[in-house]
Amino acid sequence: MGAALAEAEAAGARGEVPIGAVLVVGGEIVARSGNRTRELSDATAHAEMLVISEASRKLSAERLGEADLYVTLEPCTMCAGAISFARIRRLYFGATDEKGGAVVSGVRFFAAPACHHRPDVYPGLGEREAAEILRRFFRDRRTA
Repeated sequence: MGAALAEAEAAGARGEVPIGAVLVVGGEIVARSGNRTRELSDATAHAEMLVISEASRKLSAERLGEADLYVTLEPCTMCAGAISFARIRRLYFGATDEKGGAVVSGVRFFAAPACHHRPDVYPGLGEREAAEILRRFFRDRRTA
């Protein structure tokens, strides 16, 4: 989770909402990124989407059944869908997102009957640090 937190910090420094993700296979980081929606002018450029795409390219595989995803904030519905379609094995996330989250909050995508693959989910890993990065980012935006 430390690498994901570092990616979140880097995203915040670029003016992006500070969310970071890393995808791990066999104990090695295969892909890492932070949000890049503003930089790429792409609403789908969430950290999770970027690392899933990068890992799929690197591994020449659309399904990543041996992969573990670490992300600093609970994934949204779009990202939860991508996690399911990619067949990610385990999802670890830091802070919950009561407004936009879709794993343990909101629509609870993985519990939906239409969800074909459900990763093992481990919430709260690095929660305090992830939440503080987000709080600081938005506090600084309000006072600027």
